[in-house]
Amino acid sequence: MSTRFLAIFALILACASAPTRAQDVAAPFDADLQRLAEILGGLHYLRGICGSNEGNKWRSEMQALIDAETPSGDRRTRMIAGFNRGYNGFQQTYRSCTPAATVAIRRYIEEGSKISRDLTARYAN
Repeated sequence: MSTRFLAIFALILACASAPTRAQDVAAPFDADLQRLAEILGGLHYLRGICGSNEGNKWRSEMQALIDAETPSGDRRTRMIAGFNRGYNGFQQTYRSCTPAATVAIRRYIEEGSKISRDLTARYAN
């Protein structure tokens, strides 16, 4: 009887933990989301030093991305780390708005738009 109980308990435990493992599995588009998060972080910093007066627009876009995707655990951590990496990378390079910073802004907006379009075209319902 105790062997049967242990087998049933193990089966219940395995079934209960299956959804948790499924959530931690990387989605096929995670690399794109991490790159998009990095771009948003870079734009948040660069647009701020270039006097765009957008406030927290790019941080809010990142929050909207997280809210829409609702990642948990490592996926969420990686997305936030990407945003911070983008922000900190430009913070270490630029102290004021330069022509190179303006070019970086333009390129990041173009790349971010392309990633967004591609993700929407491929994975939107």
